[in-house]
Amino acid sequence: MHAFSCHKGRGAIRLAVILTSNTDAPQICAKSHMTPYDRAHAAMQADPENEALRLSVYDRLADAELFLLLEEEPVGADIRPQVFETEEGSFVLAFDTEDRMAEFSENVMPYAALPGRVIAQSLAGEDVGLGVNLGVAESVMLLPPEAMEWLTDTLTHAPVAAQGRPVAFSAPALPPAILGLLLPAFEAKFDQISGMASHALLGGVTYEDGHKGHVLALLGTPESARAAIAKSMGEALTFSGLDAGELDVTFLDETSSAAQTLLQKALILRLPEPQVEAPQSEPRVGPGMDPAKPPILR
Repeated sequence: MHAFSCHKGRGAIRLAVILTSNTDAPQICAKSHMTPYDRAHAAMQADPENEALRLSVYDRLADAELFLLLEEEPVGADIRPQVFETEEGSFVLAFDTEDRMAEFSENVMPYAALPGRVIAQSLAGEDVGLGVNLGVAESVMLLPPEAMEWLTDTLTHAPVAAQGRPVAFSAPALPPAILGLLLPAFEAKFDQISGMASHALLGGVTYEDGHKGHVLALLGTPESARAAIAKSMGEALTFSGLDAGELDVTFLDETSSAAQTLLQKALILRLPEPQVEAPQSEPRVGPGMDPAKPPILR
C-alpha cells in the first residue's frame, strides 16, 4: 500500500493508496438558490458553538469561486484588489456569486473570479482580511488577517505516501457521531469530483501486520486525478471537526477482488451524477483560473 499521512489535532489522519495484489491498481434542507457556502453558514449560525460547523464554513469558502473587487482591470497576472479601511482593519471584498457582487457595487466594476483558497493564500502575511457577501446576503462574514493565515496554513497540509497490504475488509465500525462528521465532509468534496469515480465505499480494513482501521475506496478513478482527490479527501477530514483519527483512501479498479468485496460489505456513499456541460467556444483564462499561473496581488 502506498499511503499518505496528514496530522490534525492530537493525532494523525492517514490517507493511503492500497495495492491489494500485484494486478490491482491502486443536510440541511435549503432553498435551491442557496450556495454551498450559504448552507454551511446557515448551519453554523443555527449552532454557533459547534466547531465542526464552523470548520465547514472555511472548507466551503476555500472551495468556492469568489468574485473579488479590483481597483482596475487586471494586467496580465497582476491584479490590484480594492482595499477597504474599517475600524476593524483593512479588508478586500469578495462575493460568492456574480449577481451578489453586482448588487453590492451597483455600477460595473473590475473584478477577478478566483478560488477562495487562492485569495486566502495571496492575503496571508499582508495584514489584510476578507469580507464576504457584505450587505447582500445573510451569509456575510468579515474574516481578519489571522483567519487568512490559518486557512492558508491548513490548506498546505498534504498527504504523504506510506505502504501496507490489506488482508480483509469489513463493514465500517464507526459510531454514529463520527459518521455524522465524516459523511457531510466527504459529500461536500464529492461534488467537486463528479464523474471521476463510479463508487465511493467506506469500510473496515485489516492489514497484514494486524493493524485495523477504516478505508475510503474510490473505484474507477483515472491515475492523473488521484493525487488531487487524495488531497481533497484529506481536507475533508481536516475540516470535519474530528480531533484525531486515521483513515486510508485507496483507488481501485472496479473489477478487482478488493473492490468486489467492499461493494458487498462497505457503506456505499452517494456520488453526484456527472454533469454534461455545453461546449464553450473559448476556455476561461481569467486571472487566477490557471493553477499553474497564480495571480499576483499588488
